[in-house]
Amino acid sequence: MDIAEVAQRSGVPASTLRFYEEKGLIASVGRRGLRRVFEPAVLDRLALIALGQAAGFSLDEIALMFASDGRPRIDRARLAAKADELDGTIRRLTAMRDGLRHAAVCPAPSHLECPTFRRMLRAAAAGALGRSTAAGAARARPVAKRSRPAKAITEKARTAKAPASGRRNAR
Repeated sequence: MDIAEVAQRSGVPASTLRFYEEKGLIASVGRRGLRRVFEPAVLDRLALIALGQAAGFSLDEIALMFASDGRPRIDRARLAAKADELDGTIRRLTAMRDGLRHAAVCPAPSHLECPTFRRMLRAAAAGALGRSTAAGAARARPVAKRSRPAKAITEKARTAKAPASGRRNAR
């Protein structure tokens, strides 16, 4: 298959295929005129590269997952470590999502008066929200779960009377 057919069948642009070849991720078997020619097995290799990238591996890490003969040589410990890293990212993003949802329905007159929002600010100031590692996510204090559904909170906020001080009770 020439490079144009590989690009068409894989969805990977020819420029990226040339870059992958320069990095040693794929190898052409020759040329047809000025075009590189690849064996059909390159499509499986490109699929493995795409899968590795989707999982968050760098191209250098992916290159280490192939033996010198081109066959996959995937280190299971490396896969487990990446899965752990993804777990940490999921926990961090879940806490952020829950905090944003809370802030959207919080009855406090100002987000700065909301204890949950204040915890998020402290975590952000400490740099815990920007970390993608499990250790960073563990330091970010998770947002407390609501005891009532969001609908109940917004209904209470609409019907609550403001205290004499002019402020509503912050939750």
